[in-house]
Amino acid sequence: MDFLFHSQSFTKRLTLLLFVGFTTLGTIAQTAPTIGGVVRTRYEFQTTNARSRFAIRNSRVWVKGGFMPKLSYYVSTDLCDQGAFSFLDAYGKLDVGNGLALQAGQFRIPFGVDPFRGPGNYIFADRSFIARDIDNIRADGVQASYTFQQDIPAVITLGIFSPNNIADQNHWSKTLNYALKAEVPIGAFKITGGLQTIKPDAVRVNMADACVSFSDGRWTAEAEYILEHYVDNPFPDCHSYNVWVDYGIPLEKTNFNRLSFQARFDAATKHSNGTVTDGTLSEDHPERKRLTIGSTLSYVKKPIKYELQLNYQKYFYKDGFDAPDGRIDKVVAELIMLF
Repeated sequence: MDFLFHSQSFTKRLTLLLFVGFTTLGTIAQTAPTIGGVVRTRYEFQTTNARSRFAIRNSRVWVKGGFMPKLSYYVSTDLCDQGAFSFLDAYGKLDVGNGLALQAGQFRIPFGVDPFRGPGNYIFADRSFIARDIDNIRADGVQASYTFQQDIPAVITLGIFSPNNIADQNHWSKTLNYALKAEVPIGAFKITGGLQTIKPDAVRVNMADACVSFSDGRWTAEAEYILEHYVDNPFPDCHSYNVWVDYGIPLEKTNFNRLSFQARFDAATKHSNGTVTDGTLSEDHPERKRLTIGSTLSYVKKPIKYELQLNYQKYFYKDGFDAPDGRIDKVVAELIMLF
């Protein structure tokens, strides 16, 4: 019977039952449950080999609510991530008071800025290398966050997590992962910094993050950098950065209320996920750079948003590297529906 309980179909049924259960419990809770989601459909055309595809990039659903004035919950799942099913988040959060909050369950480790953008709020059709390859980490654990009750509402978050993959929660370990993140808003700017140490296999990996975000009027911009160091130097340090700018124009008397133009340059040196193969760390991603330009038509009236997005991506690799489909020059067109 084990195959039944580990099958994808069983996981889907269990997730749907959990959603129904939370919704039912919400009818007796102080805060009624809120159900939301995002659907991203896309067409991609690779300009170097004329290959193309259609895909459902995300079909994500979440439910959130509360059982007591200061106790809330959040559960999310992706029913179709390019054809795959993913159970993403499940946690409870307690607002202790005086700026202190505690959270426990499965969720994204508090580190980085671009990795925390959900698929309904991506700036570009494809995530940055930082968000997709370098720091795409969810884990099971606990975190505490403190918001300063002063003129500058800075937030500090500390988390402790299991080092195991979220698909293998029955694995015991002698090590833990740790993360620290600080966010400080200063006028139109937000300064974010973080430290993270993880041990996905036999080698511990230490990371540091720094980010400056800017938003004022029609302009939004951001620059983020992550340093990744492999303890005892079994693999060269990985340096990654992501710089982008967005300029938006309000629209009237149309089916959309914003037209925006974006440009991004992101890059990373060769990178390892920390997995040891034949006694050495594997190289999971090569050194690469990318230039992305695009435009987005949006209609936003919270909580509803829909967008039409068009991007062109130009990749740069070292001579001789044969990049796989999906990571070469391409045009991406997306329809995004957030509800």
